[in-house]
Amino acid sequence: MKTFLLGVAVGYVLGARAGRERYDELVRAYRRLKDHPAVQGVAGVVRAKLGGPEA
Repeated sequence: MKTFLLGVAVGYVLGARAGRERYDELVRAYRRLKDHPAVQGVAGVVRAKLGGPEA
């Protein structure tokens, strides 16, 4: 599911004709989401279960 959503996001960004402003808006939204404490907590749990590197 994560891979699918990433593909959709990348496809939209690469195919969008909305210009630089829309691209910058999407990047800001992605960074806000990625840095959100709840997302970081889930990522830590997933990393621990998968035995991935600490980041």
